[in-house]
Amino acid sequence: MLKIGQFSDTFLPVVDGVGRVVQAYAETLTAMGHQVTVVAPMYDTGSRGGLPYELLDFMASPVPGLKQYRFGEAMLDAHYRKRIRMVELDIVHAHSPFHAGSEALRLAAVRKLPLVATFHSKYYDDFLKTTKSESVARMLTKFVVNFYNRCDEVWAVGRNTADVLKSYGYEGEVQVMPNGATMRTVRPSDVEEVTRRFSLGDDPVILFVGQMDWKKNILTVLEACAELKKQGQVFRLLLAGQGMDMNGIQQKLDELNIQDRAQMLGHITDSSLLDGLYTRAAVFAFPSLYDAAPMVVREAAVMGTPSVMVRGSTAAEIIRDGENGYLCENDPQDLARVIRGILEDPEKRNRIGETAKETIPVPWSRVLETAVERYERLVALGKEGKLKNKRRRLV
Repeated sequence: MLKIGQFSDTFLPVVDGVGRVVQAYAETLTAMGHQVTVVAPMYDTGSRGGLPYELLDFMASPVPGLKQYRFGEAMLDAHYRKRIRMVELDIVHAHSPFHAGSEALRLAAVRKLPLVATFHSKYYDDFLKTTKSESVARMLTKFVVNFYNRCDEVWAVGRNTADVLKSYGYEGEVQVMPNGATMRTVRPSDVEEVTRRFSLGDDPVILFVGQMDWKKNILTVLEACAELKKQGQVFRLLLAGQGMDMNGIQQKLDELNIQDRAQMLGHITDSSLLDGLYTRAAVFAFPSLYDAAPMVVREAAVMGTPSVMVRGSTAAEIIRDGENGYLCENDPQDLARVIRGILEDPEKRNRIGETAKETIPVPWSRVLETAVERYERLVALGKEGKLKNKRRRLV
């Protein structure tokens, strides 16, 4: 049995894709017989008892304009300091280079533990959008690369994602550790509830699930739907999620005159309702150029729902056009063309959805069997003193 620390800057009750990956790691590793401690910023004081793993959260404050994120220094929280001293760990796994990642670095240095870090996101894009300065974005990206340089092993969630980290200037080896999926079966009553709750009738559904953030290329979805409406296509667009651009997206729905065909559902925490949405959808529209290995595409595939994604994007690495999903150009007109073809050929759509179900989702248990093998190797090397001490100056 390993004692594993998972460190993330997002976690329950409001999580983004990275937070959901960490949640899956924690649940699956615990089910495999390992002892897991999650370290993350505190989001609220609500009870999250009954978790099969330990959650140590530290005091944090909201990030202005990004209510789903928090920032805070773990070592400034006296209660956290007392609790973490009582936690035994064999290995530390960071899923962020920021506040939780800094605490992972500190613990690995002080306790001389091996440190794994997963690269999940296109941080340069985030920095550029936030600061609107290429020079500042490059400087902050160097900070990210420096973080990964201090780790004993670096993982990426896909080959294309590894290439992104390399493009940032990271020169070390990167192991590809793909995201898994929670395999489950939807209940017919959940699909019926979605149809009833959102008054869908028999209309085909175009679904988007993710942060309500323009960086997800949501505008392309909205403009494609506006084109479909002009063409007389019957459909309903459902947008599930929350984020900094919710108001702007609602305004754009009005400007494009598709507010009668679209609904913003907010953040959905009920997995049964989410499963019902994926199953009820005719197609999952996810043209993001930002995402690396989106969990939502895998979740849609579990329910047999095919995705349409932008050709050549990092996110579309797992899609084979016309086999287990659809590809389009990064253009609203082309996305509209592809979606119209999907809606007009339900037999082909169902066949592709079944292939997606067979080829895209990999059970988390299988993914984490490989992860545990790498954890065990690093722990053994650490005990033999064969790991480079990249964090000595932090002690």
